[in-house]
Order: sequence, then structure tokens, then C-alpha cells
Amino acid sequence: MISVCMGTYNGSRYVERQLRSILNQLDQADEVIVVDDHSSDTTLDVVKKINDSRIKIDRKESNEGVLRTFERAIRLASGDIIFLSDQDDIWYPEKVRCFLQAFDKHPEVTLILSDTKVINDADEVVAESFFKGLGGYSPRLLHNIVKNKHLGCAMAFRRCMVEKFLPFPVDIPQHDIWMGCVNSIYGKPLFLNSPLMAYRRHRYNASPIKRQGLVRILVWRWKLIKNLSLRFMLLNRRVH
Repeated sequence: MISVCMGTYNGSRYVERQLRSILNQLDQADEVIVVDDHSSDTTLDVVKKINDSRIKIDRKESNEGVLRTFERAIRLASGDIIFLSDQDDIWYPEKVRCFLQAFDKHPEVTLILSDTKVINDADEVVAESFFKGLGGYSPRLLHNIVKNKHLGCAMAFRRCMVEKFLPFPVDIPQHDIWMGCVNSIYGKPLFLNSPLMAYRRHRYNASPIKRQGLVRILVWRWKLIKNLSLRFMLLNRRVH
């Protein structure tokens, strides 16, 4: 069973197209968990209008941000393989099939992510490869602490990693860098070097487009290292 975890917030312009690009690839037993972060537009009306029983909607009573939205979606997911999804991207028709084939071929792999093309709000391709702009993908923990090499919306993972990932620490910069680093410690990653979706970048993205200041980056990295250390101690305590 597949669960797709989508966080929404004022995404009425793009969400229907994204959901249809996902639903076309799923079986009837699969599910799409849509957790809405208290949108003030017609996002939920658009989602409900699709009228697909595989879509399960959870609306938060207040706006809590991206971390808490995706944490809630992952907690609600019941699938063996869990995909993360933004509200405004477009999945290419072969994405789910390629991920599942890779999971089947590599049973030791716990997290897979693929390359993506980058599009703007007019669907124009502005970059043929997102990861090429990062200097390529790296699974190494130190590399990701220095510069995040993970993209949440291009990621899927096995259910066994949920207990390692959650709860998200309240002071980490992003959920994807946290999950990538935790998986580097406790799991095994795999990168698919093909663009299997279109990743949309525009001024309303939840993740920042502009480069953050050096001080803020250093503070985020310190908090990341602190929380990885705390999670390591917690999980080791459970084992023993």
C-alpha cells in the first residue's frame, strides 16, 4: 500500500493538477493524506471537488507551519511506502512505478529520492535538474549538514523509518534535511538520477528561494546537530 502525504496551504491555483497527476498512478487501495494548514482560500473546496475516495482530508484548526503539517500527515499515513508531496508540483506519469521498482530491487534501501526538473508558475522549465544546481546528490551525513542534499517532495521512504523520523524537533530548519540526515545514520538511501517530477519554484513556496544569511545558516546547522545527537541518544536508550 502506498500513502502520499501532502501538505496544503492556500494552494487552490495548483493543487488539483498536482493531485490528478498523483491519483492517476495509484491503485484503489492506496491513499493520499491531505493535511491543510488552515488555508484561507478555496484549497479544500478544490480538493473535495475531485471526489476521490482515496483522498483523506485533515484540516488543522490553526496555522502551524510546514513541519507540523507534514508530521501530522505522516502520522496519519498507513502505507508501507510513504511519499511526500507539495501542493504545487507535477508528478510525471512514471514516478510511482520507478520508485516502487527501485524499492523492490533494493530491499535494503529505506529512502529514495529522484531528480526533478524545476518549473516556474507558468509551467516553464527553468532548470533541467534540481540536484545539478546543488552540485549533485550526496548521501553522506557531513555533506548534508553543511549543505542540504535532500528535497522532501522528491522523496519516499519505508514505514520502518517513521519511528526514527518522528517527532520532528521543533527547531530544525526543514523536515527534508532532518529526514535525510536521520536516514543517513539509521537507513540506506538511493538516488534516482532521472527527473520524475516538475518541482515548482515561485514566490509563494513554503521553502525560501532567497539564500539565507550566514548567521542563520550556522544557527540552523547547530540546531540540526544538537537534535541529531538527542535523537541518537533517545533511540539508543530504546534499544537498550
